Amino acid sequence: MGQVEFELACAAVKELKGPVSDQEKLLVYSFYKQATQGDCNIPAPPSTDVKAKAKWEAWNENKGMTKLDAMRIYIAKVEELKKKEGG
Repeated sequence: MGQVEFELACAAVKELKGPVSDQEKLLVYSFYKQATQGDCNIPAPPSTDVKAKAKWEAWNENKGMTKLDAMRIYIAKVEELKKKEGG
């Protein structure tokens, strides 16, 4: 698995039509951020910004994970979501 598969998964995630839970969206987002930017490097948003805080926390949980590992998990998660919707 490499960059090409990752880019294909990035494109595929935008094509998903089935319902994707907020938890699944956060997971996919967190692995995408880790794969593309590495460890979370921005300050935590205020607790009043619930959506931004949830995204920050999800990404920050991956701290220390390599970009390659995050890429592999992202690809696997997107494949799982595609199968779930029958694609």
